[in-house]
Amino acid sequence: MKRAALAAKIDHTVLGPTTTAGDVARVVDEATEAGMNVCIPPCYLDSVASDAPDALTIATVVGFPHGQADPEIKREAGSVAWKAGADELDVVLNVGRLKAGEDDAVADELRAVVASVPIPVKVIIEAGLLTDDETHRACEVAVDADADMLKTSTGFADGEPSGATVAAVELMADYLPVKASGGINDYETAMAMIEAGAERIGASSGLAILDGAPS
Repeated sequence: MKRAALAAKIDHTVLGPTTTAGDVARVVDEATEAGMNVCIPPCYLDSVASDAPDALTIATVVGFPHGQADPEIKREAGSVAWKAGADELDVVLNVGRLKAGEDDAVADELRAVVASVPIPVKVIIEAGLLTDDETHRACEVAVDADADMLKTSTGFADGEPSGATVAAVELMADYLPVKASGGINDYETAMAMIEAGAERIGASSGLAILDGAPS
C-alpha cells in the first residue's frame, strides 16, 4: 500500500501516562504533515482542536485504559470530548462486566455513550484479555449498542499479549470495521492487520510505519 493511502488509515497516537502538551503538539504536527489522524488524551482536546487544520481527524479516549468508570461518567466524558472538538471517540468496554456475563449492562453503557454524541464511536474490547467466545460476545454487544467500529486493545492492559493480532482482527471484522491497535510498530505488521481486515491502525509509531511504505 502506498504511503498516502496508508497514512489516512493511521491514528497517530500519544496516550501514555506521562504525555505532555508538547508531546501532543509534536504528534499533531507529524500527523498533519504526513496525512495521518491523531488519537490524543481528552485533557488536550481544547488546545488542539482550536488550532488544528480542518482536515485533521482528532480521536480521543473514554474510560481509558480499564473501562471501569461509572457509566454516567463515561457518557458525560464522551459528550464533553465531542464538545471540546473530538471527531471520534475510542471507548473502553468494561471487560470485567463482560467476563461476568453482564452483557446487557455493558451494552446499555455503550449505547448511552453512542447516543450522547453525533460522531463515530469505536469500542475497545481488549481482545488480548478475552477468549474467542468472549470476543464474539464483546463484538455483539458493540453492534447492539450501534457502535461504528471495534478496536482491538488499549495497549495498556496487564497480561495482554501484543495488543492486536491477526486472529483477533479476522474475528472482529465479521461484525464491524476494525481498528487494530497495540504493538504495531512497522509497515509489515500494519499491513498484516490491514490484510486481515483492519480498516484503521492505531499506533504511536505512525512515522516508522510509513517509512516502510512505498511512495
